Amino acid sequence: MRTARRIDKLPPYLFAEIDRKVAEARARGADIISFGVGDPDLPTPGHIIDALTEAARDPGTHRYPSYTGMPSFREAITGWYADRFGVTLDADAEVQPLVGSKEGIFHLPVAFVDPGQVALIPDPGYPVYETGTLLAGGDVHLMPLVADRGFTPDFEAIPSEVLERSTVMWLNYPSNPTSATVDKEFFERAVQFCRAHDLLLAHDAAYTEITFDGYVAPSVLEVEGAMDCAVEFHSLSKTYNMTGWRVGWVCGATQAIEAIKRLKTNIDSGIFDALQRAGIAALQGPQEVLAETVARYQHRRDLLCDGLKSMGIVVEPPRGSIYLWVPVPEGHTSESFTTFLLDEVDIVVAPGTGYGPTGEGFVRFSLTLADERLEEGVERLRGVVT
Repeated sequence: MRTARRIDKLPPYLFAEIDRKVAEARARGADIISFGVGDPDLPTPGHIIDALTEAARDPGTHRYPSYTGMPSFREAITGWYADRFGVTLDADAEVQPLVGSKEGIFHLPVAFVDPGQVALIPDPGYPVYETGTLLAGGDVHLMPLVADRGFTPDFEAIPSEVLERSTVMWLNYPSNPTSATVDKEFFERAVQFCRAHDLLLAHDAAYTEITFDGYVAPSVLEVEGAMDCAVEFHSLSKTYNMTGWRVGWVCGATQAIEAIKRLKTNIDSGIFDALQRAGIAALQGPQEVLAETVARYQHRRDLLCDGLKSMGIVVEPPRGSIYLWVPVPEGHTSESFTTFLLDEVDIVVAPGTGYGPTGEGFVRFSLTLADERLEEGVERLRGVVT
Protein backbone atom coordinates (compact mmCIF):
# COMPACT_ATOMS: atom_id res chain seq x y z
CA MET A 1 0.00 0.00 0.00
CA ARG A 2 1.02 3.63 -0.42
CA THR A 3 0.78 6.18 2.36
CA ALA A 4 0.08 9.84 1.72
CA ARG A 5 3.13 11.98 0.99
CA ARG A 6 2.22 14.26 3.90
CA ILE A 7 3.04 11.40 6.29
CA ASP A 8 6.59 11.30 4.96
CA LYS A 9 7.09 14.88 6.21
CA LEU A 10 6.40 13.90 9.81
CA PRO A 11 9.28 12.99 12.12
CA PRO A 12 8.65 10.36 14.81
CA TYR A 13 6.74 12.04 17.63
CA LEU A 14 9.23 12.89 20.37
CA PHE A 15 7.25 11.58 23.32
CA ALA A 16 6.29 8.38 21.52
CA GLU A 17 10.01 7.81 20.93
CA ILE A 18 10.74 8.43 24.61
CA ASP A 19 8.04 5.93 25.60
CA ARG A 20 9.53 3.39 23.20
CA LYS A 21 13.03 3.76 24.63
CA VAL A 22 11.71 3.46 28.18
CA ALA A 23 9.80 0.29 27.28
CA GLU A 24 12.89 -1.24 25.67
CA ALA A 25 15.04 -0.45 28.71
CA ARG A 26 12.48 -1.85 31.14
CA ALA A 27 12.16 -4.97 29.03
CA ARG A 28 15.85 -5.65 29.65
CA GLY A 29 15.26 -5.25 33.38
CA ALA A 30 16.48 -1.68 33.86
CA ASP A 31 15.17 0.39 36.76
CA ILE A 32 14.34 3.49 34.74
CA ILE A 33 13.94 6.91 36.30
CA SER A 34 12.15 8.99 33.72
CA PHE A 35 12.38 12.76 33.64
CA GLY A 36 11.14 12.55 30.06
CA VAL A 37 7.41 13.13 29.67
CA GLY A 38 5.46 15.87 31.43
CA ASP A 39 2.70 13.62 32.74
CA PRO A 40 1.75 14.52 36.33
CA ASP A 41 2.24 11.71 38.83
CA LEU A 42 -0.12 13.37 41.31
CA PRO A 43 -3.74 12.10 41.48
CA THR A 44 -6.76 13.88 40.11
CA PRO A 45 -8.56 15.60 43.03
CA GLY A 46 -11.26 13.46 44.60
CA HIS A 47 -14.14 15.90 44.09
CA ILE A 48 -13.50 15.84 40.33
CA ILE A 49 -13.55 12.04 40.28
CA ASP A 50 -16.77 12.09 42.30
CA ALA A 51 -18.35 14.47 39.81
CA LEU A 52 -17.40 12.18 36.92
CA THR A 53 -18.72 9.10 38.71
CA GLU A 54 -22.05 10.72 39.44
CA ALA A 55 -22.37 12.08 35.91
CA ALA A 56 -21.41 8.77 34.29
CA ARG A 57 -24.28 7.07 36.15
CA ASP A 58 -26.72 9.55 34.64
CA PRO A 59 -28.11 8.04 31.40
CA GLY A 60 -28.57 11.56 30.11
CA THR A 61 -24.80 11.84 29.60
CA HIS A 62 -24.58 8.71 27.44
CA ARG A 63 -25.78 10.13 24.13
CA TYR A 64 -23.95 12.29 21.64
CA PRO A 65 -22.74 15.50 23.28
CA SER A 66 -23.09 18.93 21.75
CA TYR A 67 -20.45 19.80 19.18
CA THR A 68 -19.90 23.12 20.89
CA GLY A 69 -19.88 21.80 24.45
CA MET A 70 -22.36 21.95 27.30
CA PRO A 71 -23.51 25.54 27.97
CA SER A 72 -22.79 25.01 31.67
CA PHE A 73 -19.20 23.97 30.92
CA ARG A 74 -18.63 26.95 28.65
CA GLU A 75 -20.07 29.20 31.34
CA ALA A 76 -17.75 27.63 33.91
CA ILE A 77 -14.84 28.50 31.61
CA THR A 78 -15.96 32.10 31.25
CA GLY A 79 -16.41 32.36 35.02
CA TRP A 80 -12.92 31.00 35.61
CA TYR A 81 -11.46 33.45 33.08
CA ALA A 82 -13.21 36.37 34.75
CA ASP A 83 -11.98 35.36 38.20
CA ARG A 84 -8.46 34.44 37.15
CA PHE A 85 -7.60 37.03 34.50
CA GLY A 86 -10.33 39.66 34.70
CA VAL A 87 -11.27 38.82 31.10
CA THR A 88 -14.93 38.79 30.04
CA LEU A 89 -15.80 36.15 27.43
CA ASP A 90 -19.02 35.36 25.60
CA ALA A 91 -19.73 31.70 26.41
CA ASP A 92 -21.51 31.18 23.09
CA ALA A 93 -19.26 33.03 20.65
CA GLU A 94 -15.81 33.10 22.22
CA VAL A 95 -15.32 29.67 23.83
CA GLN A 96 -14.94 26.22 22.27
CA PRO A 97 -14.29 23.08 24.38
CA LEU A 98 -11.68 20.68 23.00
CA VAL A 99 -10.82 17.00 23.35
CA GLY A 100 -7.69 18.09 25.18
CA SER A 101 -5.87 21.23 24.03
CA LYS A 102 -3.54 19.16 21.83
CA GLU A 103 -6.48 18.33 19.57
CA GLY A 104 -7.26 21.98 19.00
CA ILE A 105 -3.61 22.96 18.61
CA PHE A 106 -3.12 20.28 15.97
CA HIS A 107 -6.25 21.21 14.02
CA LEU A 108 -5.91 25.01 14.14
CA PRO A 109 -3.70 25.14 11.00
CA VAL A 110 -6.40 23.33 9.01
CA ALA A 111 -8.62 26.36 9.59
CA PHE A 112 -5.98 29.08 9.19
CA VAL A 113 -3.05 27.90 7.05
CA ASP A 114 -3.49 27.15 3.35
CA PRO A 115 -0.80 25.36 1.31
CA GLY A 116 2.05 27.79 0.72
CA GLN A 117 1.16 29.93 3.72
CA VAL A 118 3.37 30.09 6.80
CA ALA A 119 2.99 29.49 10.53
CA LEU A 120 5.52 31.25 12.78
CA ILE A 121 6.61 28.72 15.40
CA PRO A 122 8.87 29.04 18.46
CA ASP A 123 12.12 27.06 18.32
CA PRO A 124 12.39 25.22 20.64
CA GLY A 125 8.68 24.60 21.06
CA TYR A 126 5.96 22.02 21.49
CA PRO A 127 6.31 19.76 18.40
CA VAL A 128 2.58 19.78 17.58
CA TYR A 129 2.71 23.39 16.38
CA GLU A 130 4.92 22.22 13.54
CA THR A 131 3.36 18.85 12.77
CA GLY A 132 -0.14 20.30 12.64
CA THR A 133 1.08 22.91 10.15
CA LEU A 134 2.85 20.36 7.97
CA LEU A 135 -0.18 18.08 7.76
CA ALA A 136 -2.33 21.07 6.82
CA GLY A 137 0.03 21.65 3.88
CA GLY A 138 1.51 24.81 5.32
CA ASP A 139 5.10 25.94 5.64
CA VAL A 140 6.95 26.55 8.89
CA HIS A 141 9.18 29.46 9.86
CA LEU A 142 11.03 28.86 13.12
CA MET A 143 11.52 31.75 15.53
CA PRO A 144 14.70 31.03 17.55
CA LEU A 145 14.36 31.29 21.33
CA VAL A 146 17.73 31.93 22.95
CA ALA A 147 18.82 32.55 26.51
CA ASP A 148 20.09 36.09 25.79
CA ARG A 149 16.52 37.14 24.94
CA GLY A 150 14.93 35.26 27.84
CA PHE A 151 13.74 32.61 25.37
CA THR A 152 11.37 35.04 23.64
CA PRO A 153 11.22 35.56 19.86
CA ASP A 154 12.66 38.57 18.08
CA PHE A 155 9.66 39.69 16.03
CA GLU A 156 11.72 42.18 14.04
CA ALA A 157 14.06 39.42 12.83
CA ILE A 158 11.29 37.70 10.86
CA PRO A 159 11.99 38.38 7.16
CA SER A 160 9.43 40.56 5.38
CA GLU A 161 8.96 37.96 2.63
CA VAL A 162 8.06 35.39 5.30
CA LEU A 163 5.62 37.75 7.00
CA GLU A 164 3.83 38.33 3.70
CA ARG A 165 2.94 34.63 3.57
CA SER A 166 2.30 34.17 7.31
CA THR A 167 -1.14 33.71 8.85
CA VAL A 168 -0.48 32.38 12.37
CA MET A 169 2.03 33.02 15.14
CA TRP A 170 2.36 30.49 17.98
CA LEU A 171 3.47 31.49 21.48
CA ASN A 172 3.64 29.45 24.70
CA TYR A 173 4.29 30.93 28.16
CA PRO A 174 5.14 29.59 30.67
CA SER A 175 7.09 27.71 28.06
CA ASN A 176 7.45 24.07 27.20
CA PRO A 177 10.31 23.18 27.02
CA THR A 178 12.32 26.22 28.16
CA SER A 179 10.16 27.05 31.23
CA ALA A 180 10.57 30.74 30.34
CA THR A 181 7.96 33.22 31.57
CA VAL A 182 6.85 36.63 30.30
CA ASP A 183 5.03 39.69 31.57
CA LYS A 184 1.97 41.41 30.16
CA GLU A 185 4.15 43.92 28.31
CA PHE A 186 5.55 41.14 26.14
CA PHE A 187 2.04 40.13 25.13
CA GLU A 188 1.25 43.77 24.35
CA ARG A 189 4.14 43.83 21.87
CA ALA A 190 3.05 40.50 20.41
CA VAL A 191 -0.54 41.66 19.92
CA GLN A 192 0.59 44.91 18.28
CA PHE A 193 2.84 42.95 15.92
CA CYS A 194 0.15 40.45 14.97
CA ARG A 195 -2.44 43.16 14.37
CA ALA A 196 0.03 45.08 12.20
CA HIS A 197 0.71 42.01 10.05
CA ASP A 198 -2.79 40.48 10.02
CA LEU A 199 -1.72 37.38 11.97
CA LEU A 200 -3.72 35.14 14.28
CA LEU A 201 -1.86 34.99 17.58
CA ALA A 202 -2.32 31.49 19.03
CA HIS A 203 -1.18 31.26 22.65
CA ASP A 204 -0.77 27.87 24.29
CA ALA A 205 -1.41 28.62 27.97
CA ALA A 206 -1.29 25.09 29.40
CA TYR A 207 1.04 26.04 32.28
CA THR A 208 -0.29 29.39 33.51
CA GLU A 209 -1.42 27.91 36.82
CA ILE A 210 1.89 26.22 37.67
CA THR A 211 3.98 29.19 38.80
CA PHE A 212 6.39 29.91 41.63
CA ASP A 213 7.99 32.60 43.78
CA GLY A 214 5.02 34.95 43.58
CA TYR A 215 4.94 35.10 39.79
CA VAL A 216 1.42 35.17 38.32
CA ALA A 217 1.23 34.31 34.62
CA PRO A 218 -0.84 36.68 32.47
CA SER A 219 -3.28 35.78 29.72
CA VAL A 220 -2.72 37.22 26.28
CA LEU A 221 -6.45 38.06 26.28
CA GLU A 222 -5.85 40.65 29.02
CA VAL A 223 -4.19 42.87 26.42
CA GLU A 224 -6.17 45.60 24.69
CA GLY A 225 -6.90 44.54 21.12
CA ALA A 226 -6.20 40.86 21.72
CA MET A 227 -9.83 39.86 21.20
CA ASP A 228 -9.47 41.05 17.59
CA CYS A 229 -6.53 38.79 16.74
CA ALA A 230 -5.78 36.20 19.43
CA VAL A 231 -6.95 32.87 20.77
CA GLU A 232 -5.72 31.07 23.86
CA PHE A 233 -5.62 27.34 24.52
CA HIS A 234 -6.13 25.99 28.03
CA SER A 235 -6.30 22.51 29.47
CA LEU A 236 -7.28 20.83 32.70
CA SER A 237 -4.40 18.38 32.24
CA LYS A 238 -1.58 20.03 34.17
CA THR A 239 -3.64 22.30 36.41
CA TYR A 240 -5.75 19.51 37.91
CA ASN A 241 -3.65 16.41 37.09
CA MET A 242 -6.10 15.28 34.40
CA THR A 243 -3.85 14.43 31.44
CA GLY A 244 -5.73 11.24 30.61
CA TRP A 245 -9.16 12.87 30.75
CA ARG A 246 -8.65 14.97 27.58
CA VAL A 247 -10.58 18.10 28.48
CA GLY A 248 -9.50 21.53 27.30
CA TRP A 249 -10.71 24.58 25.41
CA VAL A 250 -9.79 27.46 23.14
CA CYS A 251 -11.17 30.96 23.61
CA GLY A 252 -10.72 34.40 22.14
CA ALA A 253 -11.45 36.21 18.88
CA THR A 254 -14.98 35.47 17.66
CA GLN A 255 -14.03 34.95 14.01
CA ALA A 256 -11.34 32.46 14.95
CA ILE A 257 -13.61 30.53 17.32
CA GLU A 258 -16.30 30.33 14.65
CA ALA A 259 -13.83 28.83 12.18
CA ILE A 260 -12.66 26.29 14.75
CA LYS A 261 -16.26 25.35 15.53
CA ARG A 262 -17.00 24.74 11.85
CA LEU A 263 -13.90 22.59 11.56
CA LYS A 264 -14.65 20.53 14.67
CA THR A 265 -18.20 19.70 13.63
CA ASN A 266 -16.62 17.80 10.75
CA ILE A 267 -13.96 16.06 12.84
CA ASP A 268 -15.40 14.85 16.14
CA SER A 269 -18.63 14.70 18.13
CA GLY A 270 -17.55 16.64 21.18
CA ILE A 271 -16.53 15.69 24.71
CA PHE A 272 -18.41 13.07 26.76
CA ASP A 273 -20.87 15.08 28.87
CA ALA A 274 -19.77 13.36 32.07
CA LEU A 275 -16.24 14.63 31.48
CA GLN A 276 -17.57 18.13 30.96
CA ARG A 277 -19.41 17.94 34.28
CA ALA A 278 -16.13 16.88 35.86
CA GLY A 279 -14.54 19.89 34.20
CA ILE A 280 -17.12 22.14 35.81
CA ALA A 281 -16.26 20.59 39.20
CA ALA A 282 -12.58 21.30 38.54
CA LEU A 283 -13.10 24.95 37.62
CA GLN A 284 -15.76 25.76 40.21
CA GLY A 285 -14.75 23.46 43.06
CA PRO A 286 -12.19 23.91 45.86
CA GLN A 287 -8.86 25.20 44.59
CA GLU A 288 -6.70 24.34 47.60
CA VAL A 289 -5.45 21.25 45.78
CA LEU A 290 -3.88 23.48 43.13
CA ALA A 291 -1.84 25.30 45.76
CA GLU A 292 -0.68 21.92 47.09
CA THR A 293 0.27 20.80 43.60
CA VAL A 294 2.26 23.97 42.94
CA ALA A 295 4.06 23.64 46.29
CA ARG A 296 5.01 20.07 45.40
CA TYR A 297 6.44 21.11 42.04
CA GLN A 298 8.34 24.01 43.60
CA HIS A 299 9.91 21.63 46.11
CA ARG A 300 10.95 19.32 43.28
CA ARG A 301 12.25 22.24 41.24
CA ASP A 302 14.46 23.28 44.14
CA LEU A 303 15.68 19.74 44.79
CA LEU A 304 16.72 19.31 41.18
CA CYS A 305 18.23 22.78 40.77
CA ASP A 306 20.27 22.38 43.96
CA GLY A 307 21.41 18.91 42.92
CA LEU A 308 22.50 20.06 39.47
CA LYS A 309 24.27 23.09 40.93
CA SER A 310 26.28 20.81 43.22
CA MET A 311 27.52 19.05 40.06
CA GLY A 312 28.53 22.29 38.38
CA ILE A 313 25.41 22.58 36.19
CA VAL A 314 23.81 25.91 37.06
CA VAL A 315 20.14 26.33 36.19
CA GLU A 316 18.17 29.43 37.13
CA PRO A 317 15.07 28.18 38.99
CA PRO A 318 12.16 28.81 36.62
CA ARG A 319 9.11 30.83 37.64
CA GLY A 320 6.69 28.53 35.86
CA SER A 321 5.94 25.19 34.16
CA ILE A 322 6.84 21.67 35.28
CA TYR A 323 10.21 21.53 33.53
CA LEU A 324 13.86 22.46 33.83
CA TRP A 325 15.72 23.42 30.64
CA VAL A 326 19.22 22.20 31.43
CA PRO A 327 22.45 22.90 29.51
CA VAL A 328 24.39 19.73 28.70
CA PRO A 329 27.92 19.25 30.07
CA GLU A 330 30.85 20.31 27.93
CA GLY A 331 31.72 17.74 25.28
CA HIS A 332 28.14 16.56 24.83
CA THR A 333 25.35 17.33 22.39
CA SER A 334 21.70 17.08 23.36
CA GLU A 335 21.43 13.64 21.75
CA SER A 336 24.71 12.29 23.09
CA PHE A 337 23.94 13.37 26.67
CA THR A 338 20.46 11.85 26.45
CA THR A 339 21.92 8.55 25.22
CA PHE A 340 24.71 8.67 27.81
CA LEU A 341 22.26 9.04 30.71
CA LEU A 342 20.07 6.19 29.49
CA ASP A 343 22.98 3.84 28.86
CA GLU A 344 25.00 4.65 31.96
CA VAL A 345 22.48 5.33 34.75
CA ASP A 346 19.04 4.36 33.36
CA ILE A 347 17.81 7.97 33.37
CA VAL A 348 15.54 9.32 30.66
CA VAL A 349 15.49 13.00 29.70
CA ALA A 350 14.16 14.70 26.57
CA PRO A 351 16.80 15.96 24.11
CA GLY A 352 16.52 19.64 23.35
CA THR A 353 16.71 19.04 19.61
CA GLY A 354 13.40 17.16 19.83
CA TYR A 355 11.81 20.60 20.20
CA GLY A 356 13.69 22.26 17.34
CA PRO A 357 17.25 22.90 16.17
CA THR A 358 17.77 25.80 18.59
CA GLY A 359 17.26 23.29 21.38
CA GLU A 360 20.76 21.96 20.73
CA GLY A 361 22.90 22.11 23.85
CA PHE A 362 19.98 21.49 26.24
CA VAL A 363 17.91 18.65 27.65
CA ARG A 364 14.54 18.92 29.35
CA PHE A 365 13.93 17.47 32.80
CA SER A 366 10.30 17.00 33.86
CA LEU A 367 9.32 17.37 37.52
CA THR A 368 6.52 14.80 37.27
CA LEU A 369 7.97 12.03 39.37
CA ALA A 370 7.84 11.26 43.07
CA ASP A 371 10.26 13.12 45.33
CA GLU A 372 12.15 10.00 46.34
CA ARG A 373 12.66 8.98 42.70
CA LEU A 374 13.80 12.49 41.85
CA GLU A 375 16.31 12.39 44.70
CA GLU A 376 17.56 9.00 43.53
CA GLY A 377 17.88 10.40 40.03
CA VAL A 378 20.03 13.24 41.33
CA GLU A 379 22.33 10.76 43.06
CA ARG A 380 22.66 8.71 39.87
CA LEU A 381 23.52 11.86 37.96
CA ARG A 382 26.10 12.80 40.55
CA GLY A 383 27.88 9.52 39.93
CA VAL A 384 28.49 10.24 36.24
CA VAL A 385 28.41 14.03 35.86
CA THR A 386 30.76 15.22 38.61
